[in-house]
Amino acid sequence: MSAAVQQHPLQLETAYGVCRHITRSAARNFYYGFLALPRPKRNALSAVYAFMRHADDLSDDASLPIPERRRKLSEWLDRFHRVVEGSATDDPVFMALRDAQQKYNIPTELLDKLVQGTAMDLYANSPGDPSPAELAQSAPDTVRIAYRTFAELYDYCYHVASVVGLTCIRIFGYREQFAEQLAEEVGVAFQLTNILRDIKEDGSLGRVYIPQEDLEQFGISAEELVSGSNLERLRPLLEMEANRAREFYKAADKLLPLIDEDSQGALWTLVTIYHRLLDRMVERQYDVYSRRIRLSGLEKSGILFKGFLKRLT
Repeated sequence: MSAAVQQHPLQLETAYGVCRHITRSAARNFYYGFLALPRPKRNALSAVYAFMRHADDLSDDASLPIPERRRKLSEWLDRFHRVVEGSATDDPVFMALRDAQQKYNIPTELLDKLVQGTAMDLYANSPGDPSPAELAQSAPDTVRIAYRTFAELYDYCYHVASVVGLTCIRIFGYREQFAEQLAEEVGVAFQLTNILRDIKEDGSLGRVYIPQEDLEQFGISAEELVSGSNLERLRPLLEMEANRAREFYKAADKLLPLIDEDSQGALWTLVTIYHRLLDRMVERQYDVYSRRIRLSGLEKSGILFKGFLKRLT
């Protein structure tokens, strides 16, 4: 990274305010964890989230062909690299994120991986292929299995979730390099939880993230998984995936003591919210089809309150 770029305090505060607004509007679960942080760290994480959100929006713009989305994403990332190297910018997200990078020593390579993760579905098909949304519109009965093996799925989880965790712990502050491996595993747990919860939604876009080898092990087709018409047959498969996520959640217990004390409550809040989502799926016997699994605002506020207590004790 280049030498620190001086920014007027009022400009920075405005830029961080924009990022906080984006985070509050879009980060349904992550925002609660952010609230348990001291303000400077909350600002920095909001800048990271706003950056990632914009990359997501560029990748998901179904009004553009996939090659055009790739081009726009690449050009946008190039602009950010120029800002990191010292170019002036009036983009509030770039402005805030550059400041957060300098304060918390966030490698640009990690932020590049965040963008790569948001775009992975764009590169799953050959150039010119339809997106999952376009595929679903043109051929609603066609479902693609995204990954053949769990190893491939793990790589996807790493890029879309673990890299987020690795960025977060740089802002949290941590002791011992082993914390990075633990943060990677917690990210995988979060993403596996998302994949289970979103089977129906992802299927409606023509994509299945449960690995092909797992479907074959239980003799279940992608179409059968997406339809959820015979939940009794699906439960053993879904239970196996949930247990896999639970194993990765164990890393959180080892990670928490390695995080700076003023950030432990935030990490505990995030882990508890996501783990509670997984528990809710188990309580509903893996019925992720009849209605979306979620926690109420009251439940998440209760978890946040306990997270604040952990920060203060």
